[in-house]
Amino acid sequence: MTAREGKTTDDIRDRPAYGLAEASRYVKLPPATLRAWAVGRAYPTAGGRRQFRPLIRPAGKEPVQLSFWNLIEAHVLRSFRTDHDVSLKALRQALDYAERELRIDRLLLRKELCTDAGHVFLDRYGLLINLSASGQLAIRRLLAQHLRRVEWDEWKFPVRLYPFLSAGTPTEARPIAIDPAVSFGRPVVARLGISTAVLAERVDAGETLGALADDYGLSQSEVEDALVYERTA
Repeated sequence: MTAREGKTTDDIRDRPAYGLAEASRYVKLPPATLRAWAVGRAYPTAGGRRQFRPLIRPAGKEPVQLSFWNLIEAHVLRSFRTDHDVSLKALRQALDYAERELRIDRLLLRKELCTDAGHVFLDRYGLLINLSASGQLAIRRLLAQHLRRVEWDEWKFPVRLYPFLSAGTPTEARPIAIDPAVSFGRPVVARLGISTAVLAERVDAGETLGALADDYGLSQSEVEDALVYERTA
């Protein structure tokens, strides 16, 4: 099945929605890293400069804008960056291999990353960068940790992302959600769909956590999680 099956040609999840700076805040990545993944990166060689092809096909190019599905791709790629230096060339070659040999377009979007197709991709990636056995195991665990934060629809395409609260040590908690059908795809408190940005703005205006919790029917810890997420961009 290709990435075009199981969805309409104008799926809200595949529309331009986020600038690079905004998207990098949401998935807790350095803007320069996300830009390299979305538009490529020049690198020097003995014969001059060359350009890596991007790993993500942005939904909009002038200016560059990412879709919700692009956010998912960036979130998954982040697992390779967490404890390993990302080789754009090796990742690109592994993704090309998955598309050519497994016939799965945009594998980073797909639930197949949890199955044999994902294992083939990781084996290929590990071979390309000469990962040790322990390194292979570590990256498999990191990828699994990231994939647990994605929900898929019946066609196995992402419908919701639970981003990490901060770029530091990730936890299993999933208090924040990004859903293209809720709040125009901006981050919300997962349980009730309250905008994290609105909560942060009201705290900045001098309101207390307790007052906000009462106003929105949230727990104080949910308000705190929203603030942590907004403040650790």
